[in-house]
Order: sequence, then C-alpha cells, then structure tokens
Amino acid sequence: MTKNLCILGSTGSIGTQSLDVVRQHGMKVTALTANGSVDKMEDQIREFHPKKAAMLNDIAARDLKTRVADTDTEVLSGVEGICECATDPACDTVLNSIVGIAGLLPTLDAIGAGMTIALANKETLVTGGQLVTQAARKNHVTIYPVDSEHSAIFQSLQAAPPERRLKKIILTASGGPFFGKTRDELEGVTVKEALNHPNWSMGAKITIDSATMMNKGLEIMEACWLFDVPEDKIQVVVHRESILHSAVVFDDNAVIGELGLPDMRIPIQYALTYPDRLPSPTGELDLAELGSMTFYKPDTDTFTCIETCREAMRRGGLYPTAANSANEQANLLFRQGKIHFLQIGELVAEAMDACENTIDFNLADVMDTDHAAREYVTQLVER
Repeated sequence: MTKNLCILGSTGSIGTQSLDVVRQHGMKVTALTANGSVDKMEDQIREFHPKKAAMLNDIAARDLKTRVADTDTEVLSGVEGICECATDPACDTVLNSIVGIAGLLPTLDAIGAGMTIALANKETLVTGGQLVTQAARKNHVTIYPVDSEHSAIFQSLQAAPPERRLKKIILTASGGPFFGKTRDELEGVTVKEALNHPNWSMGAKITIDSATMMNKGLEIMEACWLFDVPEDKIQVVVHRESILHSAVVFDDNAVIGELGLPDMRIPIQYALTYPDRLPSPTGELDLAELGSMTFYKPDTDTFTCIETCREAMRRGGLYPTAANSANEQANLLFRQGKIHFLQIGELVAEAMDACENTIDFNLADVMDTDHAAREYVTQLVER
C-alpha cells in the first residue's frame, strides 16, 4: 500500500479524485504538480503540506511561490520541476494523471528512480510502450493501471491460473454522447455537445476523445502493453451504463469482470492500496436498482478512430505515437472551433499514414514524431 505519494496533475479530474482517496486513508502527499491552476494548487498545498510542488507554467510557478511563501513547500517550475517531484526519494508511488504525451518523460524518470507507478496517463504507454515496459523490467518497477477499464482487467486477471489461459479481453466503452449517430448527423455537432458525456465527469480533452471514441483506440493500445496481448485479442463492446468496467475471457470461456458505479475513485484506490481492499469514498452498486445492462458492437464506420488505432498498433514502431499526437492536436483544434468534429478522425488517419517509421526507437525519436504529427495536422488545417 502507498505511504508517500506524488501526484502528477493534481488539480485535474483524476488528481482531485485521488486526493479524495488520500483523505480517506491518511496517505502522506510528498509532491504535487500541475500545469497552471494556481488557486487549486495553493489550496492543495495548504491542506496536504507536500514537500515539493511544481507548475509547468513558469509564470504560475512564480505566483504560487509568492502565495505559499509562509509554508515549507518548495515550489519548482517547468518539465524539470515536474520530473524532480516524480523522482523525489521521499515518495514511494507516483500517480501520473498528466494529460497527453507530456506524461511520458516524468513516467520514465520515475521508473528510473525505482518508484511504483499508478498510471492514469494512457499516452505514456501509447507513445512509449516499448521504452516504458523495458525500463520497468530493468528497474523492477510495477505499473498499476488507474483507467477504470484497465483496472477492471487487472482485477479480473487475479483469477487467472499460473499459465494465465487468457483467451481475450473485453474492453467496454460508454459510446460517449453520440452513440447511435450517423456521420451525417455528426457533421455539425458543437464542442458543447461533444463535452456532454452521459456517465463520467472528466477533463475536456479526454471527454472529446470519448465522443470520437479515440479514447477507446488509445485504451486498446494501452492494454496491449499492460497485459502483453496483441490488439486482435481485445474486443471492444459498447456498454452504455458504464457499470461493467471491462472483463476477461479465459480458455474455458469463463468470463470474469469488475462491476461498480462509474466513479474513478474505485480504480484510483485499488492502484494505491493493492493488494488490499479498503472502505471507499464511493457509493455501493445496487444491481436490483440498476435493473438491466445493455451491450452493443461499436460502429467503427462512423467512429473511425478505433480502427486507426488498431492499425497503428499492428504497424508498430512510431505509428502509435503519430496517431496519438495527431489526435492531441486535432482534439485541441476542435475545442478551439477551428475544425469540425468528424475532421478529428480524418486528420489522425492522414497524419499516421505520413509518419516516418522505425521499429527500434528512443525517446528523442518519439518526441520528433510527436512534433512532426502535430505540425502535419496544423498544416493540413491551414491549407
């Protein structure tokens, strides 16, 4: 069980829910990091008294330093400050809830420092899965999944025999706000409509990813690395109620899954307290009150990002990085009102096809591909 915790991205949705778990179980917070939310970070410092805090934005860091000068918290800035928090020897677990590929470097640094990783930043494995898993093996580091789906798979696999006998993974998806819509119906959807998720309260980027179902494509790639399976052993099933968070099928065709209310504090707590199960700040699922659950095949003709991500994983190398980074840029452009909703998937596919690939790559190659994919998307939009 975690005793001294560093939270990367503490002011975001996952970060603030992680602090609910911390309050529940009296864990010590060693370090906190955020992008630029100074007000929230000041409140967190005064409540949890971390040894260090870092803001990615230098101006925000200077403001924060002035505000908390009366505390014992050391305020750092930039990527270097975030990585210093992630490697502080006073902590034993790093929960990474940074959004996007920006989470990759702090994860690698934390692994290098021997920290246990609670991973909510799926892009770490999507873009650098080969590098991250190799580093984890080399440093004898355990990575616990925080995404609700991957936590459910991890929990379900506790029933596996020593030979594992895993036939396939069933990865559930809510379907987002546009389930059942045709491409014609999605032509003019607004950012506000795309941000109206039916079940989960999440940050803007991941909520748009859920609307396009890119999030499920990213989760397929993440699951491949976490559970060492090819993408064709992962079946996506749309489950509108978000009660069955995912399941596994063993060779004897037994299906074992994890159910619970759609509350991220359940998987967060399991990652931080594994292998124990402690009282949770979440509510209890009442199956009789729920009444029924529904399951559907995903519409991959309308929501093309799922198949684009599968193809990226099949090609390997830097293709997953290109798909992820193109999506990050297209997602941002949509939120800024510069492109239409359906263009997100189109731009991701085009940028991935334009990727210069290599199977043996390093961190510099990943970052170069990230930059190239973003530039490619921007240039396509500006034509």
